[in-house]
Amino acid sequence: MPDSIFSAATEDETAALAASLAAKARPGDVILLAGPLGAGKTVFARGFIRALAGDPTLEIPSPSFTLVQIYETTAAKIWHFDLWRLADHFALEELAWDEARSGICLVEWPDRLGPLAPEDALRITLTLQPQGRGIKLSGPARWFHAS
Repeated sequence: MPDSIFSAATEDETAALAASLAAKARPGDVILLAGPLGAGKTVFARGFIRALAGDPTLEIPSPSFTLVQIYETTAAKIWHFDLWRLADHFALEELAWDEARSGICLVEWPDRLGPLAPEDALRITLTLQPQGRGIKLSGPARWFHAS
């Protein structure tokens, strides 16, 4: 699977990268967002969801306590998961993981998915850097071609 590495000095740059990837997203896609606290996972998810919703002011709360937020867009239903509080993948059935897979899934803290993490997911790793954040993409080749 190909990899690409980006730098984002600001939240706006992170959101712009997310918007460019949102343009390639389709139902059935899973985007895994990994990285430490404060690295920009939710910033990325907000940019992605706002782009697909066509609303740059859409309120996108972190699903840290609700565990999942669902957004209806013309492109697809988007399921934004934050699995930080889950011990393992067994609780995902209660969060409608199987149903979510028919839409577009954004998953923060994807290590909690365990064996449920799809092989063909787009994996995004965000890291804190002195001048902003580093963003590494890894996944199927279609994410890396101009559309």
